[in-house]
Amino acid sequence: MFQHILNHVALTVLMYIFIFLSMRIMGKREIGKLSVFDLTISILIAEIAVFVIDDIERPISDGLVPMITLVLIQVIVAWLSLRSRKLRLLVDGKPSILISGGKLHREEMRKQRYNIDDLLLQLRGQNIDSPADVEFAILETSGQLTVIEKNKGVSSSNQSGNSSAGKDKQQESTESAPAGKTVKLPKHKIRYEGLPIPLIMDGKVQDDNLELIGKTRFWLRTQIRQQGVSEFREVFLCSIDHKGQIYVDPQRS
Repeated sequence: MFQHILNHVALTVLMYIFIFLSMRIMGKREIGKLSVFDLTISILIAEIAVFVIDDIERPISDGLVPMITLVLIQVIVAWLSLRSRKLRLLVDGKPSILISGGKLHREEMRKQRYNIDDLLLQLRGQNIDSPADVEFAILETSGQLTVIEKNKGVSSSNQSGNSSAGKDKQQESTESAPAGKTVKLPKHKIRYEGLPIPLIMDGKVQDDNLELIGKTRFWLRTQIRQQGVSEFREVFLCSIDHKGQIYVDPQRS
């Protein structure tokens, strides 16, 4: 009997150490910010550990081998995701805009199976009484709701701009704007003003976003070269905010 208890204690301690090391290997993330993929791996590892502790007659390798396999799968997928945005989107999904400019996106809420009670609960948790006070409410891939209030200096995307002729001239005059200066953007085309727009991610040009702001690859190449980067593939992230400020972060070797 005493030996049986010691075996359970030893297995429990061993599983605790192994799971702790596994979580460290898999990376530092808050539990509430785990992706669906990471959460699935974590649940499977925990379930396998329970089977090992529950049946001390079973060889410990029956539990360690599948647990090590799951950790390797997570590490490999995470490594590949660093180099492929398509894989990241496949594994983690995309953030969803639930509110913009004080208006609810009901179709997106239905798609995410996010009801109005959940939304109002999250807003109240951030001291917001009404969706009308929200500029953006973004449901992140982790399930966290990011809220940007209207009175926090974020402009509304429904503001009226200049005439289309004036905007065309502004675009032409800023095609060769030097880095570090603001670039005037066609705000009537930017649906979610206030959120930075990625132009290059992992060395890949986001052509849809370039078209959104009315710019070309030639203009983009000029901007990154003015910041000491010659090729698109040498850029880890390039983004532009609604004020026209360009951010460039080169790839690290």
